Amino acid sequence: MNVYNQFQTIMLSKIRKFFGPKKLSEGNKIVLNCEKLETRVALLENGSLEEYNVERTDDTNIVGSIYKGVIRNIEPGLKAMFVDIGIEKNAFLHFWDAIPEALDAGLEEIQRSGSKKKPKRIQSSDIPSLYPVGSEVLVQVTKGPIGTKGPRITTNISLAGRYMVLMPRNDQFGISRKIEDPKERTRLRKMMEKLTVPENMGIILRTVSLGQKYRYFVRDLSILIDQWREIEEVAKTEKAPVCAFREPDLIERTVRDFLTEEIDEVLCDNAEAAERMKDLAGIISRRSRKRVVHFQSPEPIFDKLGIQRQIDDAFYRQVWLPSGGYLVIDETEALIAIDVNTGRSKNQDKMILQTNMEAAVEVARQVRLRNIGGLIVVDFIDMKARRDQQQVYKVMKDRLKRDRAKTQILPISQLGLMEMTRQRLSESLSVTHNEPCTHCQGRGMVKSATSMSVELQRRISGIFAKHGEHLHELIVVVHPDVLERLRTKDSELLVELERRHNARLTFRSDPNFYREQVVFANAKTGQEVSD
Repeated sequence: MNVYNQFQTIMLSKIRKFFGPKKLSEGNKIVLNCEKLETRVALLENGSLEEYNVERTDDTNIVGSIYKGVIRNIEPGLKAMFVDIGIEKNAFLHFWDAIPEALDAGLEEIQRSGSKKKPKRIQSSDIPSLYPVGSEVLVQVTKGPIGTKGPRITTNISLAGRYMVLMPRNDQFGISRKIEDPKERTRLRKMMEKLTVPENMGIILRTVSLGQKYRYFVRDLSILIDQWREIEEVAKTEKAPVCAFREPDLIERTVRDFLTEEIDEVLCDNAEAAERMKDLAGIISRRSRKRVVHFQSPEPIFDKLGIQRQIDDAFYRQVWLPSGGYLVIDETEALIAIDVNTGRSKNQDKMILQTNMEAAVEVARQVRLRNIGGLIVVDFIDMKARRDQQQVYKVMKDRLKRDRAKTQILPISQLGLMEMTRQRLSESLSVTHNEPCTHCQGRGMVKSATSMSVELQRRISGIFAKHGEHLHELIVVVHPDVLERLRTKDSELLVELERRHNARLTFRSDPNFYREQVVFANAKTGQEVSD
């Protein structure tokens, strides 16, 4: 990008910010926009869009849902089973997902007094005999269908509540490691000891349990146990494949997962949805219910609060940083590549560090916003001092703590690259909301007029070689840009082409064509000619 274009982009961004919609107030907010075809939820932190979720009426989110399925086949080489859960593609169950496994790395296991000795651990070699083909199994979806792959499932079922997660088939107990205060962890351990948890079941206290009262845990546990009893009843009485539990919709998940003490206000533009959220929040506490507000305005709520502008800006391939630098984000099937650029010619150490620090904050925000998952590689601007590299790494780690998805991150390498992984539960927003361009086939670029001229001459020679005995006049219809190139710079080459094949070429343009579109036709019959 040249200096003029860069200056123009920065000025346009500043003008848009100045004249654009103003935020009503600062603080942390959840904003819901409910429409006929989709529901959108935005999480704002001091006016900045940090997380964005969309659920459409014709979409079916099965992540978290529980099914009674039938094992259709076992692949020992893959160490996996394929299970029919009643959807289009059979679900993938890895042997290790069919074994009661250790607690997640983000949790600390708690040994309760009086706990029984653990039974002998099941090995992967035991799986085919435990789950023969044709047998029924109760499973939970951990990852939705992505591309040509079916959903991924596990037998390690968990039910998420407000303050805890119930594991009805695993007797482990744990506390989220994100709760770092030793005194609070001790308090929560004592509360966990007092809870009456059914035999062979376990619980994990979520991060939101920080500072909560014992009675909230009792109520949460009771709701989850009742929920599990209903699932068991469906599993006993219904024939497989059948859905025994459907993961709640976006509105209910928002109340469950996002409406924490840090949220100052919840704004919803639909009266019915706002009332439903109040009822759901009321189960948590009266204070939570009061935070839900029905927002009424003739202007769309996302426009009024400046959210739509942030969404539009955030989903471009190029994302600008406050200091004038920018990110370039490219999604591929194997990984996500993020390039950090200064956008300026003077590469002083202080400016490089500042740009990289801003980039670390923005990358952490962008992966949440776009729901990017899998392997992510960030190419930071080269920093000479190891101290500066550690500083950028620390910022990235701190910002990723806000992310509900599991992430792993490595320090910046000698090549200036930072590698990280992010839990991929579903397709990214760019994949679910877009489809490959019919003009460029998803490349993001089209061939130049010069390239099209070279290709055309080659294809015309091939057509005459194939149909030369019966074809002496050929009509070629192209895009106006290509025709302009043929008329001006390549006219002599076309005359030579006619002479060589003893044929006549007629070129026409169609403004409705895209750059790479070409049609060949027999001038006498009008029929299209294939090359």
